[in-house]
Amino acid sequence: MRSILVTGASGGIGAAVARRFAEAGDRVAVHFSRNRDGAEVTLRNLPGSGHALVAGDIATPEAVTQIVDSATDQLGSIDVLVCNAGVAPTAANRHVIGEVSYADWTSAFRDMLDVNLFGAANLAWAVASQLIERAAPGAIVNIGSRGAFRGEPEHPAYAASKAGLHALGQSLAVALAPHNISVTSVAPGFVATPRQLPKLEGPAGEALRAQSPFGRVGTADEIAEAVFWLASPEAAWCSGTILDANGASHLRN
Repeated sequence: MRSILVTGASGGIGAAVARRFAEAGDRVAVHFSRNRDGAEVTLRNLPGSGHALVAGDIATPEAVTQIVDSATDQLGSIDVLVCNAGVAPTAANRHVIGEVSYADWTSAFRDMLDVNLFGAANLAWAVASQLIERAAPGAIVNIGSRGAFRGEPEHPAYAASKAGLHALGQSLAVALAPHNISVTSVAPGFVATPRQLPKLEGPAGEALRAQSPFGRVGTADEIAEAVFWLASPEAAWCSGTILDANGASHLRN
């Protein structure tokens, strides 16, 4: 039985990841920033016992250490960190040069980098430090994005933050390997989460499904399965990997 911290687990991919680990008998700390109701639903639906709820804004460095301390206090330790919490592209945070003000441009970059990159980096420091102190093996899995490779012209800050997250993961993979801590990333394409359902059911839905030769978009459970495997001891030799999970909608060398 392992102890798992999943950030941004109020719904979507985070909730699916939490459920996949709990189904395997692991204990899970379900993290949320604002959506307590969603996180409590995730927690109630987890099989098994001994799970925990932790709150905090990972954009705040002080909150990160409190999140990790709270999860550790409730679970006894943290063996696996899944960095899923993030600021996603929306119509409200669209930022295209020539169409937005400088203030909106800088705000978009600050908001996305603070959570998607800096927050994940701080969480990795806090969890890895505990693992090193315990001389225990562990795993960190980051949820990146296909957008880091193909670009996000309407949300360049998002693509930059996820590209940075991938690079962070590879740097940490080298640094933490001597401590038997693996670090990997998953780069999903479009995923059918509740937040994305209006888009999938609207005029853009057909084009989104057509991006993949499978003729559909991914599911949260498919991403969770990838995360679960990457966090397993059997996948430790894949440390440094960025796993594409996009249904062949974007191919790279």
